[in-house]
Amino acid sequence: MDSTSAPITTALVVAGISMLLVGAALGLGSRWLLRGRSSLSASGAVLAGVVGAVLGGAVTQVAMGNPSTPHVGFLALFSVLGTVLVLVVTERLVGGKAPDATALVEAGESATVEFKSTARHNLHSGKRDERMEAVITKTLAGFLNARGGTLLIGVDDEGHALGLDDDLQYMKAPDLDRYELWLHDHLTRALGAPAVALLRVTFPVVHGRAICRVDATPSPRPVFARGKGEQVVFYARLGNSTRELGVADAIDYAADHFGRRGWMRRKAG
Repeated sequence: MDSTSAPITTALVVAGISMLLVGAALGLGSRWLLRGRSSLSASGAVLAGVVGAVLGGAVTQVAMGNPSTPHVGFLALFSVLGTVLVLVVTERLVGGKAPDATALVEAGESATVEFKSTARHNLHSGKRDERMEAVITKTLAGFLNARGGTLLIGVDDEGHALGLDDDLQYMKAPDLDRYELWLHDHLTRALGAPAVALLRVTFPVVHGRAICRVDATPSPRPVFARGKGEQVVFYARLGNSTRELGVADAIDYAADHFGRRGWMRRKAG
């Protein structure tokens, strides 16, 4: 190796290592920004970021037409663009398209899908019942504290679409906009605004009846439900059911599920 090629080789090695580090940092940074909305694991995000950075480096060399000379500025630019491109494509492939409501109803309840006939109306007493509202809160808190999930309101345990008429009678105006506003306000009081930001409410039609679909993405930190008298409860989705955990079990679960950082963020908040 002559005296002129040594500095170039060293510069290329440094640039290559920097490119890989940038890719890994971008991958993890993007996953952190997406938080619960990302479908990628930490290792998957790093791999996608590195692949994107390598792709960006290759594009840089082709574009500049001189692979023996490092172009740090262009290398950084194309590495960032390549990483973003790979992450977007990977998220699309990994996340896939969520199944429609009809398919979920026909598949039945599971660890990530729950049916509730109503959110306010007690079918047995024929009256409004706050216990129905508490069950909705409990189910969504359990999903948020686990792997996420979908709650379908207006569907009974057997998978029959009942619609929302029983609940709509308690609204000032019996329409879906008013229903969504009530649900949003109720869940904000019960779970807090940061948790509600992880929920998506839609009103698909299943077997000719409009139901309420609430998709919950996993929360990056523990979510506590507030009940009457400011009582705070921790719920977790365990198998096909949502369970209330005592203080000791809640601490152990949160430490295992969210890790030390997520638990400390929740305590600080």
